[in-house]
Amino acid sequence: MYQTVKFALAADLKMSEIILNNPYLLLLLEHFGIDAPFQEKSVNTVCKENGLSTDLFLTFANLYNGVQYSPDEPPSFSDIMAIIGFLKNSHKFYSDEIYPGILSTIRLMAKVNDHREMTLVQKFFVDYFSEVTEHLDYEDKVVFPYVLTLYGQISENKPPEPGVEYSVQQYKEHHNDIEEKLNDLKSLLIKYLPQKNDFAIRRKLLFDLSELEYDLIIHSKIEDLILIPLVARMESFLKEGG
Repeated sequence: MYQTVKFALAADLKMSEIILNNPYLLLLLEHFGIDAPFQEKSVNTVCKENGLSTDLFLTFANLYNGVQYSPDEPPSFSDIMAIIGFLKNSHKFYSDEIYPGILSTIRLMAKVNDHREMTLVQKFFVDYFSEVTEHLDYEDKVVFPYVLTLYGQISENKPPEPGVEYSVQQYKEHHNDIEEKLNDLKSLLIKYLPQKNDFAIRRKLLFDLSELEYDLIIHSKIEDLILIPLVARMESFLKEGG
């Protein structure tokens, strides 16, 4: 279940304890490619052992704990690989696990509740899933390769490639909040859909939609507050000749 109590995390806390406080952080670690067990190791120790910036981890983890964390230094260019890896793993999690699971629950609910409104629920989510897939594909196929190209130019001390007209500003303009429509679907389930022996399934569906909405909000914050400013700095660095 997603976190409801704000709790600021710090580098010297035990990784196991912060996960017990908010089990959703285990998913965060999974997206970073970090596995349990953690024994009595601190956040700082686990991050160092896995080649991950502690400040970057705390920035992400505190978002999941409802806290805006501002490290002394902004993310470095070398953090971009971990950020892109995290976002790609998140996309795979949504596409391969979360969305198919929710769609399966909706179809199960439709078998129990044969009201015509269930057809609207299923169509709404299928259309929404199509929109989300388009959003994720755009990032995977356009944005992330562009960002990795920038990082390659910086790390190899190469000048910007001529003819590349794409920029992070285009991504910023294209970027939309894919989580907003989930609230419309939840409202439909709570306010208007007649109940017909589907209480347990409806509860599960609402919980799943709420957790997805929660994760997508954080996902958008990571892109808006961390990825986009970092890529803008990378572009400026290259334009200024390093």
